[in-house]
Amino acid sequence: MLRQSLQQKLLQKLSPQQIQLMKLLQLPTMELEVRIKEELEANPALEEGAEEETWDEDRKEDQEAGDESEAMAEFDFQDYLDDETPDYRLNIRNQGMDEEDRSVPYSGGATFFELLQGQLGLLDVDDKIRAMAAHVIGNLDDAGYLRRDLDSIVNDLAFTEGLVVDRSVIEAALKVVQRLDPAGVGARDLRECLQLQLKRKFDTVSAQKHQLARRLSQRIALEILEEHFDAFSKKHYTRIQKAMDIDEEALKDALDEITALNPKPGNSGSESNRAGAVHVVPDFLLAVEDDELRLQLNQRNAPELRISPMYKEMMQTYASGSKPNAQQKDALSFVKQKVDAAKWFVDAVRQRQHTLTITMQAIIDHQKAYFFSGDEVDLRPMILKDIADVVGMDISTISRVANSKYIQSPYGTFLLKSFFSESMTTETGEEVSSREVKKILQEAIEAEDKRKPLADEKLGKLLNDKGYNIARRTVAKYREQLGVPVARLRKQL
Repeated sequence: MLRQSLQQKLLQKLSPQQIQLMKLLQLPTMELEVRIKEELEANPALEEGAEEETWDEDRKEDQEAGDESEAMAEFDFQDYLDDETPDYRLNIRNQGMDEEDRSVPYSGGATFFELLQGQLGLLDVDDKIRAMAAHVIGNLDDAGYLRRDLDSIVNDLAFTEGLVVDRSVIEAALKVVQRLDPAGVGARDLRECLQLQLKRKFDTVSAQKHQLARRLSQRIALEILEEHFDAFSKKHYTRIQKAMDIDEEALKDALDEITALNPKPGNSGSESNRAGAVHVVPDFLLAVEDDELRLQLNQRNAPELRISPMYKEMMQTYASGSKPNAQQKDALSFVKQKVDAAKWFVDAVRQRQHTLTITMQAIIDHQKAYFFSGDEVDLRPMILKDIADVVGMDISTISRVANSKYIQSPYGTFLLKSFFSESMTTETGEEVSSREVKKILQEAIEAEDKRKPLADEKLGKLLNDKGYNIARRTVAKYREQLGVPVARLRKQL
């Protein structure tokens, strides 16, 4: 049964302008440049450049009549109602034919999988095996491993392509793939990957007298991978020595051979290398001059944008004219929409600059001791709420700024998020940053005896002796955040 009722509700909704500002605020510098370029291409009422200075009244009066007629003569509303202008007429080249283009394009090398396919085409193998090897290459992951079971590949060929292939054919094709470079590609697990690389090395090392010692180390390393891989992965070196009846020096040489191998051969492909190169553009520039901290917003974050003067004049000229017809009203509505969108975008970019500046200044004021010294020990505890209270903004706004912005300082380029940390209380009641504790923990781990690494309990006791009240589970949490494995896995010979 349908019922009608009259209700009042109080709701809070973000306006389109506020949503646009929030999206711009969280963009890093490089993405901001792309976003501005997109807006410039989509909105003809938006231009690059500073706002023009206001004319004096005499100059306005002298040119007002001429400007009105000129603007109307140059602008035809019909062009915006029936846009059939070919794209080539909208492009312009503002440079001479002999002017050098200094832009640096991105390289377009072959991908990892294309490199493997190219090598496969050069091998002298049966056509059927070659086709199955190409199918195996298509099933490799980005690290170069074949994670799928061979029986599953056989079933896929039967169901998707109607090919009935024996498992032995896929096995032969896999052996062909494992002959390709880089060594280790096509392995089904880490052990096989390391074995393939070590066997390739063993085959290339000659039996000459000066290389006999290395061949012996490689033979021992192969036996470790084949017979004692579980003990090797858990670093039970004493157990391996007893089982193989070798001394510590021979074991160390064999381990050096294994640790020199690449556990992810696919990452040596050109595609992976390009993906790993990340260019960071700082949003802020900080300099220490005459015992003063000088903050500057990167100019790439402060582009000069303006509303097109021609569009402004079109609206003013047409609005002051005679009563428009329906077609002219549509054209005027289009122009007004573009001018309003341009105004909102310019305002959002300026508000973004203001928010970034006051937020970074508040962080600098809070961490002034650190920015003067560059020593992490001088970092004070600081959470998002501390900065939000200072600048009078919401915590979510500060989070958007901190998560994706970088500052270039005399001590390096850092993500703003790295300056935020929790507080801890020492035995004397002083509040210190968790970053300070992590640094001391890192130094203790670097200075430990690698034959007998310090367990979390001993690391906790070491910190307690320095006056930091910290539990073992907190030590484990900080150690994991630093990317440091447990003591057993840090053991070295």
